[in-house]
Amino acid sequence: MHNQPRVGGNRTYRESDFFPDGRSERDLPQGTVARGRLREDTYLYTGKVGNNVGLVFPMPVTREVLDRGEQRFNIYCTPCHSALGNARGMIVLRGLKQPTSFHDERLRNAPVGYFFDVITTGFGAMPDYAMQITPEDRWAVIAYIRALQLSQNTSLAQVPEQLRRNLPPAQPAPQTGGTEVTPPRQITAPAERPYLPQEEQQKQQQQKQQQPQQPRPRPR
Repeated sequence: MHNQPRVGGNRTYRESDFFPDGRSERDLPQGTVARGRLREDTYLYTGKVGNNVGLVFPMPVTREVLDRGEQRFNIYCTPCHSALGNARGMIVLRGLKQPTSFHDERLRNAPVGYFFDVITTGFGAMPDYAMQITPEDRWAVIAYIRALQLSQNTSLAQVPEQLRRNLPPAQPAPQTGGTEVTPPRQITAPAERPYLPQEEQQKQQQQKQQQPQQPRPRPR
């Protein structure tokens, strides 16, 4: 097959008289679908119902989905959004434009289809990640974002009872009756070392050794 004849030789789109239209490349037959690209579930691959962004996940959100979303999030999202999703990632600390925090009220109320569309097509200074993150992983990342939002914006009553028992006890609130003034820190000078004659002698010997020696006169 390495030496078999082929239309166009080694040049792409080379003119050929084999077909009536003179083109060497042919269009795909109507209805051709690449392997693994059938995409019958339109909502899974677009996150939209018609022209409207979706409100629900296309699959059950399990622990495995959250773990996968956390992994993808840490790889692709933390540089800008940080591990907490508060938009204080390393890229932002180095001077690039800061995105909106996931804990902002607007994004906490945004539908899941909105996040899918932003990951797929990009938004503002954020490029799209359609090539880097598969559609299934995009939904996993969104599920993890929802978990991050819940972790920073929830009440104790929403925590399940079996998990609430493992929480540390609440710290007492600081008293607000007055302003506590911290006394200034006392800085004391270090105590002087006693004079040691032996150390002085050692210094003089070191100084003599460091001085260049004078050449001795040669006898005549």
